[in-house]
Amino acid sequence: MADTQHSEVFVIGAGPAGLTASYLLTKAGVATTVVEADPHYVGGISRTATYKGFRFDIGGHLFFSKSKEVVDLWHELLPDDFIERPRMSRIYYDGKYYSYPLKAFEALNNLGVIESTMCVLSFAYKQAFPNERPETFHDWVANQFGERLFSIFFKTYTEKVWGMSCDEISADWAAQRIKGLDLWSAMANALRNSIKPLGLADGQKGPDGEVIKTLIGSFQYPRQGPGMMWDAAAAKTRAQGGTIHMGHTLTGLDYDADSGIWTATATTQEGESKVFTARHVISTAPIRELVTSITPTPECVEAAEALRYRDFITVALVVDKPDLFPDNWIYIHEPSVKVGRIQNFRSWSPEMVPDPNQSCLGLEYFCFEGDGLWTASDKKLIRLAKRELVKIGLVANEDIIDGCVVRQKKAYPVYDADYRDNVEEIRDELSTRYPGLHLIGRNGMHKYNNQDHAMMTAMLTVKNILAGKTLYDVWCVNEDAEYHEEGGSGEAEALKSVRMVPRRVGER
Repeated sequence: MADTQHSEVFVIGAGPAGLTASYLLTKAGVATTVVEADPHYVGGISRTATYKGFRFDIGGHLFFSKSKEVVDLWHELLPDDFIERPRMSRIYYDGKYYSYPLKAFEALNNLGVIESTMCVLSFAYKQAFPNERPETFHDWVANQFGERLFSIFFKTYTEKVWGMSCDEISADWAAQRIKGLDLWSAMANALRNSIKPLGLADGQKGPDGEVIKTLIGSFQYPRQGPGMMWDAAAAKTRAQGGTIHMGHTLTGLDYDADSGIWTATATTQEGESKVFTARHVISTAPIRELVTSITPTPECVEAAEALRYRDFITVALVVDKPDLFPDNWIYIHEPSVKVGRIQNFRSWSPEMVPDPNQSCLGLEYFCFEGDGLWTASDKKLIRLAKRELVKIGLVANEDIIDGCVVRQKKAYPVYDADYRDNVEEIRDELSTRYPGLHLIGRNGMHKYNNQDHAMMTAMLTVKNILAGKTLYDVWCVNEDAEYHEEGGSGEAEALKSVRMVPRRVGER
């Protein structure tokens, strides 16, 4: 067995949360070791994959945050490489394109007067007779928009993303991802967009004056994709004395309560076992994998194994034509095709595409690891993507000249009906038994959040470690990467930072 490597903090995963933690810890002079299972890329789902000079953003990442601390850290890590990009996206449904955010007159024209009237009447009915206890995604969205708009603009796309009926998905997800938006604010923004097509550069606003993240009009973006940010964070971590081990998969964690020291085992791609010790462990790994790696096995292992994840495939197609369309991405609500969203990488940044006479589109497919899509060969997936791209009418078949496939495991934690109870059980046991174990980030906390939120959980965890005590409860960071300290008169503000969502029937 190799010699044991000791550091003060051991970080599992080199994604946005893990690298934010490693950068800030090493900046403060704390000895830090990071292990990352991927042999080549840091950044996790926020990495930038490459193929023959083409760059792919896995999932698309808007660099927009209401947290000044996060924005400042972005520019500290990457001071000279941000560009300002307009946000433009559309919805494709029933052979027609709808601007997103919606434009009132365009939507009326596409839907027709009769269908538009039926949508408004459907909304009015739900306002008069709402679901008093919205338990599912379907219930929550229908309350906000009416049944008819739910079926047009939410149902098909959401079921593609999550692989289950909207009647199975917890209302939590709707409340988090569509916070502050209902039909009235959507209609107000739709009318505003009809008059001022580019919308507001600093983000659209809801009735309470808050910026609605789903309606922001522009964003910052690293000129060669989000991977630039995390490559820089990794380089600076190393320059500050930290160590990052690529291609190392965590296989075991053991805690000695007497000494307060963790022993971690990781295995390289060649099968070599490495041993690490540390006083603190920061985990961004999926909770299911983390809990099953701990010895002796925690009592919450059944709750951890019940957590589910949605996986993700990008089929990148090279098209021998420039500037196909201006959108960053198009949401595909059409049920006759499997693709859920189409990215236009040049619209994210011109430097994502090496040839100005070509374009590169990323067709996104949502799946479960091991299902028919996930196990299909790259050639079969490329054929499927080409066929569906032509069917939608964006590109002629003869213009598609190359392609590749990128798979991403555990891209999205699933918010099913039992996930909250399972996560609470896991949190309670781990926090009681293992005071030096810190869960952060999207998969580390089983919270479907953006990278700014993941970064904030890392930033606050680092503050706790440096202080030697728990100053901040990172579980109270809300989906806008905002945080209010607890205690005294600030207690009410702390409660506001907890995501308020409709609760399941019977919950207190």
